[in-house]
Amino acid sequence: MPIDWKSLAKQPVFFKRNRVARVYQGGKLFADFFGDEPIDNMYPEEWIASTVRALNQGSVDPREGLSLVEGTDVTFQELLAHEAQCMVGQKKSFDLLVKALDSAIRLPVQTHPDPSFSRKYFHSEYGKTEMWLILKTRPDACIYFGFRDQITKTQFAEAVAKSETERNALEPLLNRTSVYEGEVYLIPSRCVHAIGAGCLILEVQEPTDFTIQPEFWCGDYKLNQQEMYIGLAPDIALDCFDFSVCGPDAIHLSRKEPLILTHNDNYVLESLISYQDTPCFSVQRFTLKCDAIKLTHAPALYIVVNGEGSLYWGNHTRAVHTGSYFFLPHCLADEAALRTQGTMQVICCLPPAQAKR
Repeated sequence: MPIDWKSLAKQPVFFKRNRVARVYQGGKLFADFFGDEPIDNMYPEEWIASTVRALNQGSVDPREGLSLVEGTDVTFQELLAHEAQCMVGQKKSFDLLVKALDSAIRLPVQTHPDPSFSRKYFHSEYGKTEMWLILKTRPDACIYFGFRDQITKTQFAEAVAKSETERNALEPLLNRTSVYEGEVYLIPSRCVHAIGAGCLILEVQEPTDFTIQPEFWCGDYKLNQQEMYIGLAPDIALDCFDFSVCGPDAIHLSRKEPLILTHNDNYVLESLISYQDTPCFSVQRFTLKCDAIKLTHAPALYIVVNGEGSLYWGNHTRAVHTGSYFFLPHCLADEAALRTQGTMQVICCLPPAQAKR
């Protein structure tokens, strides 16, 4: 049967589940969020409305990581290309990747490139600035951000070499911060960081899978050179780290306080990350308390992080609940609404103000 591209583009786009393999274990906390089986495995990430292929070594699936439109075998990437005007309007693209991830172990010490580094070495216009919203935690959950003390590239390279036989050689070099549900962190490109054990995170980022993680071990899994340096020579890869981000106050560069934009009897609207924080994306949070609210932001990605309700557009309605997510096309701005049953929290993710492609 031929694909009715126009009909797909003129309604909120829901997706098939899209759990992606990584080199770390996690996913147990997806039980309360997505309704998955409460076990940790090697598929600890859900890629949401993804147009990015996962860089998993050895994978032969050309669509690994790409989101499929619910009820079809069409990728979100294909739908955006076929119906660009209806889907994104003047923006021409939707340059954003959103993930839900749950870490059962500490992830490797890592950084991500900025656009200039990506342009030079990966032939891409995108780096990987990202933000984290802490959705839920296990006991003693934490993150790591910034070097604990001033360190040189040479000293860091020596610690990297040592990590092959001393698995915890890099962790003491970073600041450790306990995290709690509802907190927001911005992770600028080139800043050293690691997600600690026990974090269920909603991650919004630039649309790439570029991660430089020079630590030899991720739990009991030994990373190879490709997984550590994604094809770069180690000396070049370490240039991606900003060694000036250091000291106990470095976390203040990352932690963000939500800013209330609107507060009335029906809802509270907060800015979690604004375009003043980063030009890469904007993230807002709606707390709906009663009645309905029109969805004026489109194109945008919406994720229900707590509660339940209904989505309305035209003569259609669909129930939504914790873990539901959908893309609202540009052509439906002001024509869709959310109605809550009780209190419902919804995250709205917006792409860059200026598209790069």
